[in-house]
Amino acid sequence: MGIRIKGVGSYVPERVLTNADFEKMVDTSDEWIVTRTGIRERHIGSPEQACSDIAAEAAKAALANTGLAATDLDMIIVSTISPDMVIPNTAALVQKKIGAGMCPAFDIEAACTGLIYSMNIAYGMMSVPTFNYRRVMIIGAEKISTLVDYTDRSTCVLFGDGASAVILENDGDPETPDFMVASKLGADGKYGSLLCVPAGGSAMPASAETVANRLHHIQMQGGKTFQLAVLSMARTCQLVLREADVSLDQVRWAIPHQANERIIDAVATRLKAEDKVFRNVARFGNTSSASIGIALDELNRTGQLERGDYILATAFGAGLTWGAALIRW
Repeated sequence: MGIRIKGVGSYVPERVLTNADFEKMVDTSDEWIVTRTGIRERHIGSPEQACSDIAAEAAKAALANTGLAATDLDMIIVSTISPDMVIPNTAALVQKKIGAGMCPAFDIEAACTGLIYSMNIAYGMMSVPTFNYRRVMIIGAEKISTLVDYTDRSTCVLFGDGASAVILENDGDPETPDFMVASKLGADGKYGSLLCVPAGGSAMPASAETVANRLHHIQMQGGKTFQLAVLSMARTCQLVLREADVSLDQVRWAIPHQANERIIDAVATRLKAEDKVFRNVARFGNTSSASIGIALDELNRTGQLERGDYILATAFGAGLTWGAALIRW
């Protein structure tokens, strides 16, 4: 069908929060954080920046990378767990901020797996000729710092803000191979309580009590989450490669969700892909749905991708959700 990746872009806020900064905030140390997570610093949005502002900057970077105008877009999809507000959706706010036309714009919420979910949604909709969606921008964007409890040393050191954008284009040339080679998505709601923000929704509306009890912040059972993350990402990558009949030797880069260096290492070991795995978690921390796109943009900007390269992307997040996609650059 000729649906390809036209270009990518990313953005992280200027403010950098280092491990040394955390030593002044909670009972922790640079050694403790690096040993357990591999993270050395993360970017944090300013009080004036909302998620849509961070997303819009990544969108502008992707448009600049492709030479397209915002009015060329036929759809905008934003994946986020930290939207500006409940309504309207963040994608509509991004649409306004970048000057796009009145194209469809909507959000999805699949936590850290969101960009892979968005790729599948966009690819499916672009594959229907009567829909006539030629150019679709998918964005993973988070101001996740607004959900972080900065008194909880086990979680506050993990997360950073940022956004990434991928523009997909159907060039109408049947000779152009599609970017999506194979993909698998999954979810298991029985583990939802392992990683959640308990309050703020219809199950537990905001109240003075929920605020006082810090229930609007991320809560995580790290040990069990770690085990399930490694198992699900490695297994799903193996299934995707088998379905595509592509060997790991043919893959140029493996991009796991940048959650934690130990998780990344464990997935790489299970896949026997240590020499192919891209890592930037030390500089950005866990940016949730933005992380895979930030990595993809960095590889592109530094000249480490060539057209036709296979990239194996995988992620795991709250829900629990997981997924993997073998994509062609």
